[in-house]
Amino acid sequence: MLHSLCADLVVILHLSFVLFVLFGGLFVLRWPRLMWLHLPAVAWGAVVEFTGWVCPLTPLEHWLRMRGGESGYEGDFILRYLLPLLYPEELTHNIQTVLGTLVLLVNVSVYSWLWRRRQRSLP
Repeated sequence: MLHSLCADLVVILHLSFVLFVLFGGLFVLRWPRLMWLHLPAVAWGAVVEFTGWVCPLTPLEHWLRMRGGESGYEGDFILRYLLPLLYPEELTHNIQTVLGTLVLLVNVSVYSWLWRRRQRSLP
């Protein structure tokens, strides 16, 4: 039971990280120093999506589920939890590329806006 609970916590952590990668730039608007944490997270998220790598949290969740007596599942975090919310079909490299591009576009837009705002406020 403890392993299953830990696996669920890993899922929550993983989802939180994905949301931070996608929307963390909005927090940077309020807390600019957060940029030093957010930019590496964006880079990692984009690399994982563009290369098809598996985030280390996914095998950790699988291992915890197996230790907790549950069956594992095929695929990665996005395929298991996020993709069913967004798309009815299986995760493909093309979809991952689109998701990675979306991450970059959202964050480049936010950081560009932040940069322009900062430039206007300088004397």
